[in-house]
Amino acid sequence: MENGKYKKRLHYALILSFITIGYNLIEGVVSTFFGASDDTLALFGFGLDSFVEVLSGVGIAHMIYRMKRNPVKERDNFEITALRITGAALYLLTAGLVIGAVIAIFNKSEPQTTLAGIIIAVLSILTMYFLYREKIKVGEKLESQPIISDAKCTKTCFYLSFILLASSLLYELWQIPYVDALGSIGIAWYAWKEGKEAFENARSKSLSCSSDCC
Repeated sequence: MENGKYKKRLHYALILSFITIGYNLIEGVVSTFFGASDDTLALFGFGLDSFVEVLSGVGIAHMIYRMKRNPVKERDNFEITALRITGAALYLLTAGLVIGAVIAIFNKSEPQTTLAGIIIAVLSILTMYFLYREKIKVGEKLESQPIISDAKCTKTCFYLSFILLASSLLYELWQIPYVDALGSIGIAWYAWKEGKEAFENARSKSLSCSSDCC
């Protein structure tokens, strides 16, 4: 691959990582705000997961920045630390969502409305689909496994958005009991899975990932 094309594609990959970080920050703030004000645990958990994804995104952006300067053969200490913090945060989020869902079911708590969850989920689905598609394209052109794996993590966020959309729609339209709590458990399952993958990748300095997420 020509050096000019390689650097241009790396620059685009870096821009995509910055977009991911910025979007997740905004999504996290908006989701946790409306999740707390509307008493919807699924939306609140979705927002917390967005904040954790920012940590992962920072690690990816740092790695791409290093790739722009020099060839990268293994993760550095910053990236490994980012993965460990991400994994720990996701495990804490998993525990918090499961406990919150159990309490909500026991107390028969229900959201005031899930309209905000519907809107946020639709916006997230559209954004994550765009980011996933573009990351896959640039990752394949660069033959970069870490960038391709980052795209697969974005695809996981895409699935999370569908969980939020389903639980929010079911409650807003038909007020099905406990569907919000079940939605939060679904988000917790994905958070646990991502946390496990983050720790697995932190144990290896290799850029060849043992799982879908880097």
